[in-house]
Amino acid sequence: MRNKVFLLVMAAFLMLPTVVKAEAGPEWLKKAVFYQIYPSSYMDSDANGIGDLPGITSKLDYLQSLGITALWLNPIYVSGWQDGGYDVIDFYKVDPRFGTNTDLVNLAEALHQRGMKLCLDLVAGHTSDKNEWFLQSKSGKDLRYSDYYIWTNEITDAEKEQIKRRYEAPDPSASTIGRFVEANAPRAKYYEKNFYESQPALNYGYANPDPNHPWEQPVTAPGPKATRQELKNIMEFWFSKGVDGFRVDLASSLVKNDPDKKEVSKLWQEMRQWRDQNFPDRALIAEWFNPEQSLPAGFDIDFYRIGGRGASAINLFRLNTTNTYGGGNMPKAYFDRAGQGEVKGFVAAFDKTYTNTREVGYLSLPTGNHDSERISQEPRTMQDLKVAMTFLLTLPGAPFIYYGDEIGMKQQFGLPSKEGSNARSGCRTPMQWADNETAGFSTVSVDKLYLPVATENGTITVEAEEKDPNSLLNYVKGLLKLRSQSEALNNDGTWNYVGNTEQPYPMVYRRSSDYEDYIVTLNPSGKKVKTTINAQGASTATVVYSTGKGAYKIQPKGKGDIITLDPCSAIIVKLTGCQQCDDKR
Repeated sequence: MRNKVFLLVMAAFLMLPTVVKAEAGPEWLKKAVFYQIYPSSYMDSDANGIGDLPGITSKLDYLQSLGITALWLNPIYVSGWQDGGYDVIDFYKVDPRFGTNTDLVNLAEALHQRGMKLCLDLVAGHTSDKNEWFLQSKSGKDLRYSDYYIWTNEITDAEKEQIKRRYEAPDPSASTIGRFVEANAPRAKYYEKNFYESQPALNYGYANPDPNHPWEQPVTAPGPKATRQELKNIMEFWFSKGVDGFRVDLASSLVKNDPDKKEVSKLWQEMRQWRDQNFPDRALIAEWFNPEQSLPAGFDIDFYRIGGRGASAINLFRLNTTNTYGGGNMPKAYFDRAGQGEVKGFVAAFDKTYTNTREVGYLSLPTGNHDSERISQEPRTMQDLKVAMTFLLTLPGAPFIYYGDEIGMKQQFGLPSKEGSNARSGCRTPMQWADNETAGFSTVSVDKLYLPVATENGTITVEAEEKDPNSLLNYVKGLLKLRSQSEALNNDGTWNYVGNTEQPYPMVYRRSSDYEDYIVTLNPSGKKVKTTINAQGASTATVVYSTGKGAYKIQPKGKGDIITLDPCSAIIVKLTGCQQCDDKR
């Protein structure tokens, strides 16, 4: 009888709904080190002055030797080139300037043979105004793509004034002023844009449609639902060709009038569920700049943005502090020999984000990107950059290196706008490989280069730095090797700030795993510094990597650990014999 009851209970239990824990992101992200490439500027294989996919493929041995495990390419799709490739004409075809779809497949295969991954840029929020979807959409209301975009015949007087102001600008096509563009199309008089007027916004619907605006469709309307399906189609198309993930441009902006991001979060949760069911080994990377929203919404990685306004502003690297924020200048940069920065704001903000997200995904503080000034801006030296890279490449989460940062490529100022880059041209210049007029990037004459190079007489090149054991390039290689060999320093290792936030220099934090403990100490200032931190419970402390002189001394019990650092230096110390590890993790 008891056996019969037991069997009945077990049968009933097995019929209950199963609670399944959400799958973690792809396993390969645990040790991923990303390298961002602006494809027009990396390597020119066909002698036209513009980089291409075969050029990137030819440099994979270099990237592997650096310690890179995954590439992220800025858009490679057919484009109108009004915004550096972010005005997409055809999401399913490689732009001829870069090669063919076959070239992309070949690149993916070459990466996979080396155990590396390939991620593309997904421009999810808009297209080019030359895209066939938009051309059809503007021609009528009842066509397949009619509601892929946002159309209206009525806008406010203020919005009309913005259109007028845009056309009074020196170059209206490169102006971001205003929300609408006057098209006078059969579909309607105006369409909504995202950035430039050549970038009509795709229609993912409105979180809170205004009943007085019938053109504001809910997210459940047929148009927004079809647009959402198209997004899946694009990802599936490239996944099937060997692509390993996407970095999603402006991922939080897809749904309009969504101030708390609830609807766009639901959209990405749907995408994540689809990804997990169909392509669980692929990665989703957000340009959201809010990991506390984006990672619970389904992304594996999001970028951590340093900023703020007024008294709450955080400035790690920007040396030009004349930009006004909330009526006041930015604070002095922390990574500056003047030593006038502060660390308290960064530690509080970073610790909060890290603590709230470490169980759901990875944050990333990249070395740079295609939209911001390089950290190599004058007067920083290679020694300064070694300290900065020690910081950026020993943080938890997934590191992203912007091409050329590993050799200290300089930010170039005063360059003309190139394909909608405006002031961003200076961080998109060709990769500097060798000591010649075109820095080994291309065989064309200098005047035909995509943008100019600045090698400082050949010293800032891969060729020169590979030969110099003390170069930034070789320092970064060693740092990435150490990171790859250590669970504590890798992406999943824990992070705790152990320095004194009231004493900004040095910056001191601990990286730990179940079996390892490291202390990272940074002194970007031009003065020698000394600090005492709480005893970390280790019996020995060994400097395993450094930019120069520094020491870590364990004192008798209860007296703390003493750290000294020379000007502009960094040390990584491995702790052993730790008796308090459980308390520190």
